[in-house]
This record gives sequence, structure tokens and C-alpha cells, in this order.
Amino acid sequence: MKTPQKYVLGLVLGPVCWAAMATIPAKRARALNPGQDGAPDPPQIHFVDIAQRAGLTAKVVYGGEHSRKYIIESTGGGVAVLDYDNDGWPDIFLLNGTTLDGFPKGDEPTAHLYHNNHNGTFTDVTQNAGLKLTGWQQGVCAGDYDNDGWTDLFVTAWGHNILLHNNGDGTFTDATKRAGIWHDDWRWGTGCAFLDYDRDGRLDLFVANYVDFPARAARNDTIASACDWMGVKVFCGPRGMKGSPAELYRNDGDGTFTNVSGKAGIAAAGGHSCFSALPGDFDDDGWPDVYVACDSTASLLFHNNGKGGFTEEGLSAGVAYNEDGKLQSGMGADAGDYLGNGRLDIVKTNFSDDIPTLDLNNGDGTFSDVAVQAGLESNLHRLGWGALFTDVDDDGWPDIFLANGHVYPEIDGKGLDTSFREPRSLYWNEHNGRFKDLSMESGPGVSAAYNSHGLAAADFNNDGATELLVSNTFDAPSLLRDDRPRGNWLLLKLIGTRSNRSAIGARVTVRAAGHEQTQEVRSGGSYISQSDFRLHFGLGAAGQADSIAIRWPSGGVQKIENVAANQILTIREGSGVGNSARYLSQRFRKFTVRVQASAASWGR
Repeated sequence: MKTPQKYVLGLVLGPVCWAAMATIPAKRARALNPGQDGAPDPPQIHFVDIAQRAGLTAKVVYGGEHSRKYIIESTGGGVAVLDYDNDGWPDIFLLNGTTLDGFPKGDEPTAHLYHNNHNGTFTDVTQNAGLKLTGWQQGVCAGDYDNDGWTDLFVTAWGHNILLHNNGDGTFTDATKRAGIWHDDWRWGTGCAFLDYDRDGRLDLFVANYVDFPARAARNDTIASACDWMGVKVFCGPRGMKGSPAELYRNDGDGTFTNVSGKAGIAAAGGHSCFSALPGDFDDDGWPDVYVACDSTASLLFHNNGKGGFTEEGLSAGVAYNEDGKLQSGMGADAGDYLGNGRLDIVKTNFSDDIPTLDLNNGDGTFSDVAVQAGLESNLHRLGWGALFTDVDDDGWPDIFLANGHVYPEIDGKGLDTSFREPRSLYWNEHNGRFKDLSMESGPGVSAAYNSHGLAAADFNNDGATELLVSNTFDAPSLLRDDRPRGNWLLLKLIGTRSNRSAIGARVTVRAAGHEQTQEVRSGGSYISQSDFRLHFGLGAAGQADSIAIRWPSGGVQKIENVAANQILTIREGSGVGNSARYLSQRFRKFTVRVQASAASWGR
């Protein structure tokens, strides 16, 4: 988040930054000119919050609700969607925090695992699963790191990160020390992501860190609430604090990991105050890169050189600063192909009084910040956290959804242009490079004010409509569902064989009615959260996908043609996809009828 001190680059950083930017080709001139005519009329969207009737009632706590002394109280936590029991229905893992004063033993806030009951409700199974985690939990990512068929979890924290091995019987075991990831010293882990950076079929682990803020710092009254923001006395932001370097752990294939941060070039980037880690093959060379959204320090882009290492290229790629060459306070990030050109663009949330960043992929290793041209400048005073490209109306063009909430509860009642609890933001894709702000006309699930952080997406009842899960500090989570008609769709579950079992890093391109859209199976992203591994493609009015092309992390390519819309496909790497697709098509036509019969419980 932006520190309360004056926002300047400094006499040294400014000239260096601009000199470096001058070496970048004239990418601004090559950026898309979104001023095209012919945009379709926006759809009728109406999101409602169904969390309470779905049984998602656990309150999330991070720091003080009415006043805060230290920065650790302000960052909230992530959420994860995973099918932990392999029953085909996405479940929910909700992180939690605590307060500086703590709680009586037995009354501490805990993480919560919610099992999907297949009928629009969830059951809290935290106790039986062994997941009653306490403390300052921050981020979460998922992946089957030992390829045993069961999805595991990694949780970052202010304190000690935790690797949770899925035992396959509904329980999890803390495998942090056994796997070689434990640190004795106190750290502030934030974003994380599993990825197969060396494409050996085993998932490695990338971990972002924030600042050096030892436990004793939260007992230092000399730094408590020592800064000023808009005339209000508040805690100090990260500027002036020592940033922490990111880490990369290579999977050794025997349940253990080796820290290769130095050897792989990750440590060379030095310390930054970073939040969300976003893997993606941004240059489409077959090797996963990692973008990291950083707060008050330059954001990072680790380019995978395909030889077991990375080179940090954020500045030369144009993603380190905004289009004016200024530092931003980045929180969350997601990647998506919002133009339908096969390239992964990046959306990033920022601090209040700054707009979201939209980095357009130029296709030559560089990006252009086109947020203003694309129409994202409307919600200037909102402070963004979670970020997703998600197709809210299934028209085949990914929209942008943001979760918002301020860091200073002290600003309420001060007559400012913002507040501690804020509405969410929804930008609808106009199909021409521009987005239309529908935040205040898309139902109470969007317009209601919360202090939101983590954000994830999934089709929780397998009927083709994607729901949005939001973590709200000092409230129960939100589960947002649009109860209006949508377009046709496909939902793809990929299973790796030569590649990692979770198929993380697989790139899928769907072509329907002359329009292409590209997605990747991803661990991490949004704001330190995890969405469903299954890829949801809106098809609009098209009754079929003309083709589905899959590039697996192993390098293998599969293609399916003439796939009927409105079904869930499970595709195994290297299998007889054509016959499998026809079989699954018949199977899931019946399945879809069955789930639609019970859809009223979800607000349909």
C-alpha cells in the first residue's frame, strides 16, 4: 500500500528510471487504439451474495476494526478453491488472521475448509481435516506437488509458511519441515504459486515476500501510528522498510524441495515489498515466467530463460512502473487474453488515488500500460486487492472484477472521498479494447461496501455459471452469483500425465464462431489467492467450440474439434481425446440437466 509520506520518486531514481524507459521501443505508439465504434450493448448483470444461505458464515479477522497501529494489521488474506476430495465439486479454503492483543486459547480465529455438498450449500470440515490454522495467515496456492492425484496447499504467513500435504482421506498433514521449506527465522510471506519452471513434470514453488517486519516490531510503540494520510494519523506504510527477496524451491521428486533462489536468478532481483505472484507464459515460448505485483517498489517480471534460470526484466518489459514511470502500490494481479489475440495481458490493483494498471502485451516481450485508454480510470478512490479476468456474461470476452477495501479504518467519518469499506469494481469488456464500468448497476453483490481482499472464481455447482468468492475482513466471506441468463459455455478440467498432474502451465485456446480466446491453468494470482484449476470459456451464442487446442507443459499438443457447448470436459494428456470428448459430451448433457434441476437453491 502507498505509504502516507509524500509520493515522489526521488532525485536519483527518477533520472535512472526515465533513462531506462527511453531505451524501450516506442511501445506506447504501438499500443492498441481502443477508440473503435461498434461496441455491443452491455448485458444485464445482477450479482447477489448467497454466502449466508450457502453456509459460509465464518468471520474473517485481521487487526483492529476501528484503528490500527501497524502495517501487519492491514493486508488481509487470501482464499482458495480446490477439489480436495476429488468428487468433481469445488470446495473452499478460507484463510484467517488475528489481532495484536490476541484471543483466549480456543477462541482464536482459524482457517476454514468448507466441503461442497452438491446442493448449493457447504459444510465446515475444518476440524476433521486438520486445518484449524491460527495466526497471521496471508496467501494460499494449490497444486499436486507429489503427483499422487490429490491437491495440496501452501499457506504463507507473517511468521512461518506452511506446506499442507493432502492425505487423500479428507485430511491434511503439515509437511513443511519434511519437505525442506521451513525457516527458523520470522518472515512475512505473501503471494505464492506452484509452477513447473524446468518442465520436468514436477511442481516447483515460488514464494513472494513483503518486508522485514520481525515479531518484535509489532511491540515497538515508537513506530505505531506514526504517519499521516490526508490529515489522519495512521500507521506507516512499507517505504523506509527493508524489502524481502522472493524465493524459488525446486521439486526434488521425493517429497522434498531445494531452495534454488540464488542459482535460478531469483535472488539477484534483491529485496522488494511484494504481494501477489502471477505465473504465466507471457512471451509464449513454452516456459512459465513469473510476474510479481509489488507495493511501493518496482513490480517484477522474471523471464524464464529455459535453462533452469530466470532474468528479472520488469523495467525493460515496461511493467515495473506505470506509464508515467512512477512507482505504484501494487496488490493483486491476474493475466488474461482480453483482446482475443492469444497474448496474456496483466491487470493489477493499486492503492487509493491511483487507477488499476492494465498492461497490454505487445507480443515482443514488452507491455504498454493502457488503463486510461481502456476506460479503467473511473474508480480513482478505491483501494484494490483481488483482481480477476472473468467472463461474467459468457460472451467469450473476459471482463475485469476487482475486490476493494481501504487499509485505514480511521478515515471513516472524516469527509474524505473514500471509506474503509468499499464497493467492488466490475468492468465489462466492450470487445474493442475498452471496458465499461458497471460497478454500481450490477446488483448488490458488486455495489455493497465491504473491506475485501482475497478473490477467487469457480463454477461451484457445475452448471456453467461462474461464481466469485471474496474474503471480507471483519465480515463473513461473500459468494457472488449472477442470476441473469448468460451465454453458452465450456468447462475444461485437464489432467497431466507427462506433465504435472495438476496441468499447471497448460495453455488452452478455444475457437468458436471465428473468435479465439486463450487461458492457462494457473496456481496463485488474484490477490494471494487460488481459483479453480478448471478453465471456464464463454461461447456467447455459439452452439459449439470449433476447436480446442491444448499445449501441455511437457510441450505436447492436443486438439479437439467440433465440441458441443454447455458441458464439462475432463481431458487427460495423451489420451484418446476424440472418443473421450464424445463420451463426455453425452455424459454431461445428462449431468447438466440434473444440476439445473437443483439450481434454484443457488439463486437461478
